[in-house]
Amino acid sequence: MPQPDHTEARGAETSSTAPEKPVRHPAPPYAVDEMISAKTIAARVEDLARDITRHFHDTEQLVVVGLLRGSFVFIADLVRELRLPVEVDFLEASSYGDAMTSSREVRIIKDLSGEIAGRDVLVVEDIVDTGFTLSHVTQLLRTRSPRRLEICALLDKPSRREVDIRATWTGFEIPDEFVVGYGIDYAQRNRNLPHIGKVRFLG
Repeated sequence: MPQPDHTEARGAETSSTAPEKPVRHPAPPYAVDEMISAKTIAARVEDLARDITRHFHDTEQLVVVGLLRGSFVFIADLVRELRLPVEVDFLEASSYGDAMTSSREVRIIKDLSGEIAGRDVLVVEDIVDTGFTLSHVTQLLRTRSPRRLEICALLDKPSRREVDIRATWTGFEIPDEFVVGYGIDYAQRNRNLPHIGKVRFLG
């Protein structure tokens, strides 16, 4: 069975003006095998926060931009560990396509609420996969003239990369497995798992 591209296909659009309501199909039977424990994630988040705090030690205020929806748990834990003045904002991007594939055409469906010109920005992503979405988003944000812009990703799948982009800080490098938990979903399920798990389809 093909694995869903759940980092790039962040919702489906069928026109250039407005997204249609996605059609939900029942997920095939599957199990989730633990890959990274909640304890391991928590320790790594603390390490990442220390590195980020050190890097932005002279910031007036760090704008932490979460890429919806998969990053919401990660960003919540990360910002609570940062010893910096922080503002949080969110951006949602969508690749045209269905739940299993991505056309690599990235569109912004929810933009930032605030301005970032002249400010320090940290983009927080759940998974760097092919890199198309993250590349598009960072290029867009750089056109808004931030003082500094860095990237922090919870997970990285380098074997899937099609665009030359890397996060400044990465939590875990993982193989090409379909993962869920800690904010990451499969068909809007399993976001609330406290760990990262590998999906194993049954049958």
